[in-house]
Amino acid sequence: MKTLKLTLNPLDKRSQIRREIYSNFSEHLGRCIYDGIFVGKDSDIPNIEGYRKDVVEAFRQIKLPVLRWPGGCFADEYHWKDGIGEPSGRKKMINTHWGGLVEDNSFGTHEFMRFCELVGCEPYISGNVGSGTVEELSQWIEYMTFDGISPMAELRKKNGREQPWKLKYLGVGNENWGCGGNMTAEYYCDLYRQYSTYCREYGGNKLFKVASGSNADDLNWTEVCMKKIGPNNMHGLSLHYYTIPSGDWQNKGSALEFDDAKYYSTIKSTLYIEPMICRHSEIMNRYDPEHKVGLIVDEWGTWYDVEPGTNPGFLYQQNTMRDAIVAAINLNIFNAHSDRVYMANIAQAVNVLQAVLLTEGNVTVKTPTYHVFDLYKNHQDATLIYSHVENEEASESVPCISQSASVNERGEITVTLSNCALDRGFDVEINGFDVKTAEGRILSGEVHAHNDFDNPESVIIKPLDVRVENGKAIVALPACSVAEITLKG
Repeated sequence: MKTLKLTLNPLDKRSQIRREIYSNFSEHLGRCIYDGIFVGKDSDIPNIEGYRKDVVEAFRQIKLPVLRWPGGCFADEYHWKDGIGEPSGRKKMINTHWGGLVEDNSFGTHEFMRFCELVGCEPYISGNVGSGTVEELSQWIEYMTFDGISPMAELRKKNGREQPWKLKYLGVGNENWGCGGNMTAEYYCDLYRQYSTYCREYGGNKLFKVASGSNADDLNWTEVCMKKIGPNNMHGLSLHYYTIPSGDWQNKGSALEFDDAKYYSTIKSTLYIEPMICRHSEIMNRYDPEHKVGLIVDEWGTWYDVEPGTNPGFLYQQNTMRDAIVAAINLNIFNAHSDRVYMANIAQAVNVLQAVLLTEGNVTVKTPTYHVFDLYKNHQDATLIYSHVENEEASESVPCISQSASVNERGEITVTLSNCALDRGFDVEINGFDVKTAEGRILSGEVHAHNDFDNPESVIIKPLDVRVENGKAIVALPACSVAEITLKG
């Protein structure tokens, strides 16, 4: 195999790779919440207080930092008071965005916050600006975080939670340019300033307020938000971008059946997120040179046609090595831009779009995408360092190798590599400092390979042999693979 050189400089330290980049997103959509995360205490499926035990454990394993909820489009028609109190007495509603099914609100604020406690992740609440009121969102914050005597605090205690929760991340609306109200940027900015004013900080709770940002490359939305809201009135600005093969929403294609051309068009589509991040960042830099405002990519991932025979409104799709490559490339890009990208949330957690987990009955399947998050978890809170790889094209404008490198407080260097080429592997020689020891893990397989309920371990992480010769590490990176290498000097 041809040898490509990867040069690292551990002394050239750049931005911190915040753990929040490795976060997730859960919406009341299809089987993400019900059957995916929550089955109820009386279920025959092994559970912890009604939450699927295997799902809790799986998220713990990848050190899930943040979980976003209740949407998505669902957030701007969600009224939080319908989801508190005894489940039998909660109001039912129609989930107009996703399948038109009855939502019984049995999974509400208490259930979500408890799930985050069990997993050990931070909650990220998306507030209702599209169909809600300022008072409603203000009271929700008070209900969750106020430790004192007030109507909302007393209501929380009546519902079984004596102590307030800690809530850091708050989204002030979601996709308000579309399903969150079809607003203009100027109108949304005025609403943001109004709503956020009444989202109070109680006691020691500090809110990280995220404004509803751009749809993909809508640069005007970012310009208006940075100008009208400004870096002193928000902590984050969201960005949503989905990888669509060929960028064609009308011809997304199957998650499982695709040819090489469709595969490379998918990779090209996902690579587009980098110049888009750069263009949004350029605008943000003009108004916020100190980088007070983080770019929050709180919806990203692949979007294909739903699996045949499933409800079109449930957005259920399978997950192959193609998706693993997409995840690896995205995470490497987010790492590279971690001076501005503070958080990223893949869509979605369970059974929806590029899910990290799929469930059916008693079985939970870890998808190839899940395993990528496992391979990348040691980047969390480490410091990005300089890296440069010699490269070749796998297809027109599609480089074979994507990489990222970081160093932690113990001096250990984590390198993540992906090879998107379908027809060739490479030996990668890692140089730039005196490598003493090295070890690795790898995820690889034919591009259509996936895990299903009959074969849940067709694609799994395996040990990767890393040779150390003359202070350099050498690793064989096969076609269609994602690897993690840990180095010590």
